[in-house]
Amino acid sequence: MDLQQEISRRRAFAIIAHPDAGKTTLTEKLLLYGGAIQLAGHVRAKKDRKKTRSDWMTMEQERGISISTAALQFLYHDHILNLLDTPGHEDFSEDTYRTLMAVDSAIMLLDGARGVEPQTIKLFHVCRQRNIPIVTFINKMDHFARDPFSLLDEVEKVLGITAVPLFWPMGSGPDFKGIYDLHSKQVYNYEKTTGGAYRAPTETSGLDDPGLKEIMDEELYATFREGVELASEALPEFDVNQFLQG
Repeated sequence: MDLQQEISRRRAFAIIAHPDAGKTTLTEKLLLYGGAIQLAGHVRAKKDRKKTRSDWMTMEQERGISISTAALQFLYHDHILNLLDTPGHEDFSEDTYRTLMAVDSAIMLLDGARGVEPQTIKLFHVCRQRNIPIVTFINKMDHFARDPFSLLDEVEKVLGITAVPLFWPMGSGPDFKGIYDLHSKQVYNYEKTTGGAYRAPTETSGLDDPGLKEIMDEELYATFREGVELASEALPEFDVNQFLQG
């Protein structure tokens, strides 16, 4: 493999968010699903908790926060991914700003209950100045989260961008059942498993698939279906070229 081919295989991306949105936990899940680790650690405010791979400093492990950027590399689908877990706290934001000078794209992580928060806005504008493509990830849907349309509306109004959903949540809080891929029509069931083990998506034929009704009760299914249909009709199609232009 020549140098150009080797370069084309590599991707570097950062995760940006307000403190406590779940950056380090998401990092570990990506490493788990990428096959880089076998068991995900969890960020807990307890001395006996498992240590996360990206929070390696003693102070980080004691406080349960990221202080410096951690660079983690793993192979996925013949591509080498360099994942950069950046600090969310404003006290350590200079490290994050420097990191964003070296990435191809960024995952902007939002708390499903809190939406767009101050530090997220600051980091977003740094990405916009460099035309960095941004993927928005709504986290903590298994907690009591806001309505998906409310979150999309806030992202567009506060950040001034067009939000194009690729997945749609199936409920939230104790009723959260998973996510629905709007394009492939696959369902990713939410299951709490030992070590965060991966579950393969379930194939469906669309919104009329009986399997969807088995996952949700009648009221939840009706709300979910209405949301998917409205999103499909009212929101724009995903344009990969516009995305890559930042």
